[in-house]
Amino acid sequence: MELRKIQVVLASMALVSLSACNPFGGGQEQQQADAQDQKLALAGGQAGAPGTAAPDFGDDSSQFSKDGECDDKRFEGPGMTNTPLLDQDVGHDASDCRSAFEQNRLTVRSNTPTAQVAGKSSAEVSHIQWGDDNGNFANDGECDDKRFAGAGMTSTPLLDQDVQHDATDCRTAFEQGRLQLR
Repeated sequence: MELRKIQVVLASMALVSLSACNPFGGGQEQQQADAQDQKLALAGGQAGAPGTAAPDFGDDSSQFSKDGECDDKRFEGPGMTNTPLLDQDVGHDASDCRSAFEQNRLTVRSNTPTAQVAGKSSAEVSHIQWGDDNGNFANDGECDDKRFAGAGMTSTPLLDQDVQHDATDCRTAFEQGRLQLR
């Protein structure tokens, strides 16, 4: 997992560097977006690299939703409320949190589990039998287990022999919201 974070940070830094060299512009808007991607990558790899998922903001069912302040404790920054943060508001102040996030006034807390940011519950992640990393294509950054579908999958043919033998790649992509069970 640590290697993945390093890859995301390096990719983000390369994007920031390349945008400054763009002969067709890129401008301040693009540089701000790249800087936000880099901050998010450092905060847990939630954005900034192709194929990674943006946070699942959830819905607006909190009694504090739509008040102009984010009440979801998965985030931090000047777009947050100054009142105590409650567990029951996680994933239930979508409009306020999405707005502040898009304005670069919020980032994902670095101590927020990736699965929680992507909208996956701990129970949802733990009920899957991931298996091991004994497949021929394990630990290559792509899920090779045909029980899954999504952007985190390999583009090569899926083989029966890889079922439950690419645990790290599949679990990582699932927790990032790039896979779902078929």
